[in-house]
Amino acid sequence: MSDIPFGFGVPPEEPEDGDDGRQNKGGGKDGGQSGPPNPFGFGDNPFGAGGGDNPFAAMFGSLNPNDLGAAFQQLGQMLSYDGGPVNWDMAKDIARQTVAQGTPDGVKDATVSASDRTWVQEAVRLADLWLDGATSLPSGAGSAVAWSRAEWVEATLPVWKELVDPVAERVAGAMGDVLPEEMQAMSGPLLGMMRSMGGAMFGSQIGQALGTLAGEVVGSTDVGLPLGPAGKAALLPANVAAFGDGLGVPQEEVRLYLALRETAHQRLFAHVPWLRAHLFGAVEGYARGIKVDTARLEEAVGQLDPSQPEQLQEALQQGMFQPEDTPAQKAALARLETALALVEGWVDAVVHEAAAPHLPSAGALRETLRRRRATGGPAEQTFATLIGLELRPRRLRDASRLWASLTDARGVDGRDGLWAHPDMLPTAADLDDPDGFVHRETVDFSELDKMLGEAASGGKDRKDDAGDRTDKDAKDDAKGSDEDGDGEK
Repeated sequence: MSDIPFGFGVPPEEPEDGDDGRQNKGGGKDGGQSGPPNPFGFGDNPFGAGGGDNPFAAMFGSLNPNDLGAAFQQLGQMLSYDGGPVNWDMAKDIARQTVAQGTPDGVKDATVSASDRTWVQEAVRLADLWLDGATSLPSGAGSAVAWSRAEWVEATLPVWKELVDPVAERVAGAMGDVLPEEMQAMSGPLLGMMRSMGGAMFGSQIGQALGTLAGEVVGSTDVGLPLGPAGKAALLPANVAAFGDGLGVPQEEVRLYLALRETAHQRLFAHVPWLRAHLFGAVEGYARGIKVDTARLEEAVGQLDPSQPEQLQEALQQGMFQPEDTPAQKAALARLETALALVEGWVDAVVHEAAAPHLPSAGALRETLRRRRATGGPAEQTFATLIGLELRPRRLRDASRLWASLTDARGVDGRDGLWAHPDMLPTAADLDDPDGFVHRETVDFSELDKMLGEAASGGKDRKDDAGDRTDKDAKDDAKGSDEDGDGEK
């Protein structure tokens, strides 16, 4: 894995330069030495200037009397937290704070106007109409909504919780596992405080990431997962406008192309009922495979001073909970990576087929989005930091070519019919040999279901026949018994 979950740092032997979107070793923007890596690789710290990547330093660095009370209040909330592995209340607050600060280009969040809501609804309606000719899956968007960045945070937070909690639970649980049981009983208050602060640190990192991500995403499915409510196609007008700036493409075409992508995702997740559970199950499988270097954790815990809470933040950033790379994790990540590549590849192929006859800039917009993914867009960075997954653009392009070849060979119905069952989908090996998969004979699951149904029906008939024969035999036996009795008399 190229990135460590939750931004806990990278091991010294892993280089941070190269062509895969990582920062150079040289340091900050001006070439100087930079500080510790920013959680999730996104933006500035939401706690304000002067704190770098350490929220505690930001709280207490200036000792401004006007801010000191609020800082102590926030610290009290952190220490009194008694919930799960992530303090989601803090995550939401920090995400909202980050959104309120605006994006680096100075664009602030604002309430969506009536005109923006109108064009979003019209774009989604037209996109759904175009998609009818490109896929056999019916519309999955019962409504279309225009979100501000703050609304995106509120609407997607439940899904982020479902994604992140299994990983955070396993990592945070390692904190208590490093001590013998008799010591855990003696160190209860200290462990409780550390768990509370750990939840707060996770919350601050996730909140900052989501707040920054809210300034970049254009809809509810940018990461290849259904982050919003089911059946609700969503676009962020401010971010759609920012995405189109400088492309030299008419704004109307940008809007329609992004609406096509959003509605295509909605169709897939609405009409492939097993897909969501399949993707989230791979994340949980990854979490179950996490193993933490307990020796390193024991050393780190032993060096923490409870009177200096900022030490925990520093330990998190230096890899205190860095998980070991296990075969179980690799297998789970491979399944998730392949599934996400198939989802994104299908959307890429279907949207291009639907857009090409109507939008002159469809090809340019398609390539722009592919390059955005290749250079480490929000989807790749978020997944890489949350669960250690980095979507490889090569897989996305391979999957798109495979779906396009399937359309040519089997038609739209034959292509989309593969989503009927997970065992029918291409594998990672099939992405390496798309022609072999396209021309391979497929298993007809409908015939198999028919055979199983007939077998079940035949078994029932035989059982009924046997029951009938049993009843008849019982009657005959009773009749014979009576005759024998009469003879004896």
